[in-house]
Amino acid sequence: MSSVIQILSPQAEELQARRRELAELRRKLADKELELSTEKAQLHLFERRYQNVVGQMYAELDQVKAQVLGLASKLFPKAENFRQEAESAREQAREFQEEDPEKPGKVFNPPENLKKLFRRVAKRIHPDLADSPAERERRHDLMAQLNQAYDSLDEAAIHAILTEWEAEEPLHEKLEVGEQLVRVVSQVAQIKKRLVAISDELEDLTLTEMYQLKKNIESAELEGRDLLREIADDIEEKIKKTKTRIRDLAYDFI
Repeated sequence: MSSVIQILSPQAEELQARRRELAELRRKLADKELELSTEKAQLHLFERRYQNVVGQMYAELDQVKAQVLGLASKLFPKAENFRQEAESAREQAREFQEEDPEKPGKVFNPPENLKKLFRRVAKRIHPDLADSPAERERRHDLMAQLNQAYDSLDEAAIHAILTEWEAEEPLHEKLEVGEQLVRVVSQVAQIKKRLVAISDELEDLTLTEMYQLKKNIESAELEGRDLLREIADDIEEKIKKTKTRIRDLAYDFI
């Protein structure tokens, strides 16, 4: 009994190797997109929690600072910096007051099935798999929707994105081996570039002041300390001292 051994051309062998590389890169890219989306969602939730606990207190502190500086500008009318600093403090207070007052949960902890679904959809719709600017734009919009749905822990919305993609998934004409190779090589290059960009974005994220504060508070919680509450108590003490100063300055002005 004889067996038939298929002999591939060098170009076809290269195509197979590149496809294996592409499959591994797509898996890695989906994992990194998930990591980035999770880190952003966790930081966003922490920012809302931070605003809910201390944001309004900072607004009050800035308001009383503005009152102190306003009184100081009346006591020393030639000192232009008092008026400028008072306006700056009022502006800072307005910024804190304009933050979303919605009360967040404590942590962002998506279940494994949602993470698995995110990876599955990301591997299908990722913009770096596009063959044209128009397709890339559509994929980009769907990827943004995917991140938003994941941020909201909305499994139904993620399924809807996948259904929409499958209903309108672009059909690619049959390509010659050489054309397929060019297409796969381009996708590999684009994904590698995106992986570098994600790594840079994650690094930049960890260097932000809010991320560092989040990590410090999480470390303190492991030690049984409520660092966020300590920050709030410290602000409250500063507010009390500043209000006392307002009364003193008001007395001097009168």
